[in-house]
Amino acid sequence: MLRSAVILVRRDVRLAFRQGMDSLMAVAFFVLAVVLFPFGVGPEPNILARIAAGIIWVSALLASMLSLERLFQADYEDGSLELLVLQPIPLEVLVATKVFAHWLTSGLPLVVVAPLLALILNMAPEGFWALMAALAFGTPSLSLIGAVGAALVLGSRRGGVLLSLLILPLYIPVLIFGVAAVDAAAEGFAAKPHLMMMAGILLASLVLAPWASAAALRQALE
Repeated sequence: MLRSAVILVRRDVRLAFRQGMDSLMAVAFFVLAVVLFPFGVGPEPNILARIAAGIIWVSALLASMLSLERLFQADYEDGSLELLVLQPIPLEVLVATKVFAHWLTSGLPLVVVAPLLALILNMAPEGFWALMAALAFGTPSLSLIGAVGAALVLGSRRGGVLLSLLILPLYIPVLIFGVAAVDAAAEGFAAKPHLMMMAGILLASLVLAPWASAAALRQALE
C-alpha cells in the first residue's frame, strides 16, 4: 500500500509540474497580494510591521484556495478518478496522497517564499521562525480542510463559489492561531501555545479530513 501511495504522489506531482499553471498561479497571487499591501496602507515601517503577520496569513489562505477546485476535478472529468477508486488501496489513503501532492506543489512554495515577503513588510526578526513554523503546521491543514470542500462540490456548477463558502469559515481557526503565533514571537512572548494549537488542528485534520473527503467522493461517483 505504501508503494502505491508513493506512486500516486509522484503521479500528481508530475502532473502538477507538467501543467504548471495552478502552482505558479498560487505563488504569484501570494507574492502580488503581499506586495500590494504597502501601496494601500502606506510605506510606514511600523504600520507594516504591526500587520505583517495578518497580511501574510490572509494572502496564504487565499492563495491556497486557488488550486483546490482542481484537486479532484481533473481526474473526475477524464475518468481517472473512477479508476483510482478501483485500486486496491483505501479511498482515504488515495485522498491523503492527493492532498500531500497538492501541499507539495501549492503549500510548500508559500512556506519557502514567506520569509522574503516578511522582510518586505519589515517584520521583526524574532517572528521569522514562528512564521515558518506556523505556515508549516497551517498550510497542510488548509489543504486537508480544502480537500473536504473540493470533494463536496465535485461535479457541481460554480464549484469555486461553493467551495469558498464551505471552507472559509473552517479556515478561521488556522488563521487566528497562525497570526497569534507570529505576533507573540515578534513581541517577545511565547509562541508555543499557539503553535501547539495549530499542531492539534493539523492532527485533527489528518484524522478527519481524508475520511470526510472519501465519503463525499463516494457520493459524487454514485
